Amino acid sequence: MNTDLEPFDAADVLKSPEAIAVYLADMFEHGEPAMITDALRTAAKARGMIDLAEQTGIPRPTLYRALSAKGNPTLDQLVRIVRALGLALTVATASDDASHIIG
Repeated sequence: MNTDLEPFDAADVLKSPEAIAVYLADMFEHGEPAMITDALRTAAKARGMIDLAEQTGIPRPTLYRALSAKGNPTLDQLVRIVRALGLALTVATASDDASHIIG
């Protein structure tokens, strides 16, 4: 029996804007800033940090810092990152179905 397992990396399955939207919407629904930052980092990794830095106009070191485990992206950075991922941010009431909040 082979027990060697490859570590799971969500970035490997986030291949489309739709998949990224579902993933980020779930993290935004939980509302924990650290989870949202982690999800943004994973989505950025899936997209490619170099490409994302170019598309957002955010210097790569700044992007890495903002999306680090201790990072705290600014609202401007958040909007640029989400747009570069091919997504949009919207606001809905807390009682609405969260599946349409991002996307």
